[in-house]
Amino acid sequence: MRLEGWHIVIIVVLALVLFAAPKLPSMARSLGQSMRIFRSEVREMKKDGSTDASGDTEPVEGKVVGHPDQKSKNAGETDVPPGTRL
Repeated sequence: MRLEGWHIVIIVVLALVLFAAPKLPSMARSLGQSMRIFRSEVREMKKDGSTDASGDTEPVEGKVVGHPDQKSKNAGETDVPPGTRL
């Protein structure tokens, strides 16, 4: 007798029912929660992508705040620890 694909599927289903029956409801619940989270994330990604592609936003001017080079020029400080030779 040769095992085919559907034989293996039946054996796996029977093993799950026999050995994992008490855990099936919690596994189904966690699978449902995972699918719900996945769908909401996909919806968010689609929504974010549509706003970026529209091009209605104006560019924002950037500003460097607290850069180490600026601090050292203004206050005479360096970011090199004392006692380090260059």
